[in-house]
Amino acid sequence: MRSLKITKKRTWLAPILALTLLIVTSCAGTETTETGEAEETAKKPAPTTAEVSITGAGASFPAPLYQRWFSEYNRLYPNIKISYQSVGSGAGVEQFTKEIPFFAASDVAMKDSEIAKVERGVQLLPMTAGSIVIAYNVPGVETGLKLSREVYVDIFLGKITKWNDRRIVEDNPEVNLPNQNITVIHRSDGSGTTGVFTKHLSAISPAWKKEIGEGKTVQWKGGVGAKGNEGVTAQLKQTEGSIGYVEFAYAKQQKIPFAALENKAGKFIQASQESASETLAAVKLPENLRAFITDPEGDNSYPIVTYTWILAYKKYEDPEKLKAFKGVIKWSLEDGQKISEQLGYIPLPENVVEKVETALEGITVGE
Repeated sequence: MRSLKITKKRTWLAPILALTLLIVTSCAGTETTETGEAEETAKKPAPTTAEVSITGAGASFPAPLYQRWFSEYNRLYPNIKISYQSVGSGAGVEQFTKEIPFFAASDVAMKDSEIAKVERGVQLLPMTAGSIVIAYNVPGVETGLKLSREVYVDIFLGKITKWNDRRIVEDNPEVNLPNQNITVIHRSDGSGTTGVFTKHLSAISPAWKKEIGEGKTVQWKGGVGAKGNEGVTAQLKQTEGSIGYVEFAYAKQQKIPFAALENKAGKFIQASQESASETLAAVKLPENLRAFITDPEGDNSYPIVTYTWILAYKKYEDPEKLKAFKGVIKWSLEDGQKISEQLGYIPLPENVVEKVETALEGITVGE
């Protein structure tokens, strides 16, 4: 009788045990990320079994994405730690030419004269792309603001100083613009975002090209300076009547409104992943992986879009660190592109990813 009871009990437990095993099996290989989506854990072996620590520094434009990528990669491969310091493109390039960090980052591709200073050689690796938006803080104006090419140039030249200026009002008849002074917020540090923004303004305005020009640092005509995309974003949020240029992801994350800008075709285009993708589609990336998108063609193209680059040396001394570096870059180019879109950046086209991976393989160990 006792044997019969045990048999019945085991029979009753069997489906539960089977169900438990099924759940465990189906959950194996998945992990919930901070975005709440289930993703497969790493099936590939780590690029190195050594304990590796790598440091990079540079552009603030892609900093939220790079920091997220490197955090995710460390979660998958705990023996590999990559830290990234958001110091601006100018400081990043300067440190890179002095061979201080393992890698650097810039929103403006290095010039030949800068590359010539690096004895170990330089490999530019475009990792993502994004839009630069003209964000603003005008009480009562949350959406709908349009800025023509002539108007936004003259605002940053200091020639338009009031929000209810006639030329702004003409393009925004349905927006209630206040009689309020405009405060321009600009970068105070050497900045790739500034480089891209001023290169665009120089391309569309002879007056800007003559009076200010382009570069990671320029002589602004007044306004308030702030360090990094982070600093400009913070200054915009706390200054009523302000206007400034920041990377799209920063404005999106901080919920700061930004204007629709007139493009080369005369259309007012709002920054979005779709409009930035339209811009990238009109640009062919050359073999050296350097492209400057100053005034893109296309009815639906957003006018200020840039690739952003990781700067690597062509030769490294430590083979284990190089294996780790190649591993994280390859993962970022493939799996990491899904995170790009979540944070407001533009995933790279497949043909660009292939070119970058080919260039990555050309980086070697040597003196």
